[in-house]
Amino acid sequence: MADVSTASGGVPTLAEIARTAGVSTPTVSKVLNGRADVAPGTRARVEDLLREHGYRRKRGGAQSSKLFDLVFHELESAWAMEVIRGVENVARREGMSIVLSESAGRLTPGQTWVDGVLARRPSGVVLVLSDLDEAQRAQLTSRDIPFVVLDPAGDPADGVPAVGANNWLGGLTATRHLIELGHRRIAMVGGPSRMMCSRARVDGYRSALETAGIGVDPALVREGNFHHEAGYAAGRELLALPDRPTAVFAGNDLQALGVYEAARELGLRIPDELSVVGFDDLPLARWVGPPLTTVRQPLVEMAETATQLALDLGRGRPPAATRVDLATTLVVRNSTAPPPGR
Repeated sequence: MADVSTASGGVPTLAEIARTAGVSTPTVSKVLNGRADVAPGTRARVEDLLREHGYRRKRGGAQSSKLFDLVFHELESAWAMEVIRGVENVARREGMSIVLSESAGRLTPGQTWVDGVLARRPSGVVLVLSDLDEAQRAQLTSRDIPFVVLDPAGDPADGVPAVGANNWLGGLTATRHLIELGHRRIAMVGGPSRMMCSRARVDGYRSALETAGIGVDPALVREGNFHHEAGYAAGRELLALPDRPTAVFAGNDLQALGVYEAARELGLRIPDELSVVGFDDLPLARWVGPPLTTVRQPLVEMAETATQLALDLGRGRPPAATRVDLATTLVVRNSTAPPPGR
């Protein structure tokens, strides 16, 4: 990559970037503003120079829109609605509108989404269960568009602000509740192992069992995908075992409802013959029969915190910490009881 010589020896100006790239200053400006009328090769050359030399648009140089971008890796279920509600609470207070996107199951949004963000120049971005790759982070940073990861799927890169929940403690608390009721055959239906929140919940489950002197039986652990169908399939398998579990901790409420369905088909009564615990405390957890014992993940509060953090960053207010984990709490309802015979 060609070196950009600067008059001050610091971060290069647009004119200096343009001279090194062999293009006009307006062309560099078009790239910065996400304009489509730039040849792909030219755009890539300019982006490489901006990233290599750490160019960052001066705060206030280009007016941010009264928009806030919210992108999900997958947009469905009541879980997403809770997050949207939290972002909307802050956006409404700030007089902003929300642009809602989905990355079709990818944990990193596509370049088309990034190009749209550059063109919109939102006041901030929240990525749910997603993250940006290095080049995408550099693109948003160079335009002074702040972004925060909500419930990160993996460990965010150094310096990337993230808001989550204490998933490990939630898994520990849920499993400990079942142990205290007298259960020893406790199954786990986790979420995707590629997601950090899922791994943490499973680790909490394992820690609770090991602390209680109960060995972790691999036959009682299943990996799901956080959808109802996965809970149902895992429930059918687990409840068909010769020595079936007396309790199931599901990695989220939707999978817990899948376990409910499997138990109903097999003629098992909840909680008399099977205890079930979920995770999230979605509104539906109160509506099912029996009402679901679950770990409350403060989704609305998490979304509010992430949105406010992004806006504060855009206003030049650096956070005290770049990683915020909110507390989870166990909500005991009617889906858990001592095991049969106790």
